[in-house]
Amino acid sequence: MQVGQAQKEFSVNEGLSLTDALLHCAVEAVAATPPAAAQDGLAWLVAAGATGDWAGQDNKLACRQAGQWLFVTPRDGMRISNRATGQDLRRLGGVWLAPLAPAEASGGATVDAQARNAIADLVQKLRQAGVFAAS
Repeated sequence: MQVGQAQKEFSVNEGLSLTDALLHCAVEAVAATPPAAAQDGLAWLVAAGATGDWAGQDNKLACRQAGQWLFVTPRDGMRISNRATGQDLRRLGGVWLAPLAPAEASGGATVDAQARNAIADLVQKLRQAGVFAAS
C-alpha cells in the first residue's frame, strides 16, 4: 500500500483473496470453459484454448472470489491438488507435472507372484495418496 492511497481496502481485499486461493491450493479440475455456476472460494486450472470469461488466460489458475474471476500466473515450484483426479501436480519448467505410475511387472524367467503383488499393492497405495492418477 502507498501512503495516502485511496481505496486501500481494494488492495487489502485482493491480497486476502489471493492468500485464500493459494495458501493450500486445490483446483476443482482442469477446464477450458468456466463453470456455469461457480461458487466463491473455488479454483480451476485453465486449459489451453480457454473460452468465455477465461479467454486469454490459458495455463493460469482461475479463482472465484466475490463473484469475479481472479487469475493467477503459476510459478515454478508451485503445488496444487486436483480434486477431479485426486492427484497432486507440481509446476516445473513452465508446465504442470503429474507422476506416472510404473507399468506392471512382466516377463522374466522366474515369476515371483508375491513380489509382483507387493509392487502392485504399493502402486495402488500411491494412487490412493494422490501420487499417481487413479486408474
